[in-house]
Amino acid sequence: MSGTGKIRFGLWYDFRNPAQWRRPYADLYAEILDQIVWAEDHGFDDVWLSEHHFIDDGYLPSMLPAAAAIAARTKRIRIPLGVLLMPFHNPVRLAEDIAVVDVISRGRFELGVGVGYKVEEFEGFNVAFGERGGRTNEALQIIDRLLRGETVTFKGKYFEINRARVTPDAVQQPRPPIWVGGFTPPALRRAAKYADGFTAPDASRKVYDAYLAELVRQGKPADPVRFAAGHRWLICASDPDKTFNEAADHIIYQSNNYTEWAAKAGQNRNPIYIRDRAHLRETGGLIVVDPAACVRMIKDYVARVPMTHYYSWTLPPGLPPRWAREHLELFASKVIPEFA
Repeated sequence: MSGTGKIRFGLWYDFRNPAQWRRPYADLYAEILDQIVWAEDHGFDDVWLSEHHFIDDGYLPSMLPAAAAIAARTKRIRIPLGVLLMPFHNPVRLAEDIAVVDVISRGRFELGVGVGYKVEEFEGFNVAFGERGGRTNEALQIIDRLLRGETVTFKGKYFEINRARVTPDAVQQPRPPIWVGGFTPPALRRAAKYADGFTAPDASRKVYDAYLAELVRQGKPADPVRFAAGHRWLICASDPDKTFNEAADHIIYQSNNYTEWAAKAGQNRNPIYIRDRAHLRETGGLIVVDPAACVRMIKDYVARVPMTHYYSWTLPPGLPPRWAREHLELFASKVIPEFA
């Protein structure tokens, strides 16, 4: 099925709390942590986190504290970031945080990075949009060396570091795994050069083949390949129409946010905003099916794109975590066992 055997199944959270459905943040965070503990005990392998900044709905801006909280509450589930926006982070401080979270988790943390694209974030951090690739490449070099236990002196275009060393050591040796996320050729080159795997929701076979080709081009091993992907929204339900209608407005909110951000960044020249529930169904932005159909869809996807890690968004922005429970229970009992 995948290049390395059994596929891993992951949850994916952003901790968003939109104004029109707002509830106390402390309650939302606590209930998501409870849900992750439950998921660990019911067959889920990974919990992926997303980062953005300056969003009115509180989109998770600080991933390492959230990862540490998950690490402290769990024992087995792995905690990859999908993805941290590297241009907004100091690589030395980030390497220290990674090491500490890896210690708290006893070796279950995985760094995932991307270059970012949201215009307001670059304005807020006073980082030039055109520097994002270069900053990320330099930071990945520094982080790799620090997490391997080196005392690092580095002078690049964006960072200058003098005799920096990270303590305590990370549990995972030679260092925690690193993912790079994205869709563009530079992201694929960055992943092959600096990371251990590539991640992108809705990734196609074309993206997978391009990553393999880049690994070969750079003389890196192309077997086994760590590749993470998934349907953005695939919800397993006993009553798909009812579930679709419950989630639809929340997914429309999320989808149109992303469309607007990409359009402002010049990455989407013909933005398609979701008008209503019928349009959402037509575009396939929210897929809600029964367990048998869910199994078929994932198997078809994995046959096309031989991923090692599968994930999908877990909680529509604004719905309480308890809403997702019955769908996660179905997925855990009826879908995951079909991939054992």
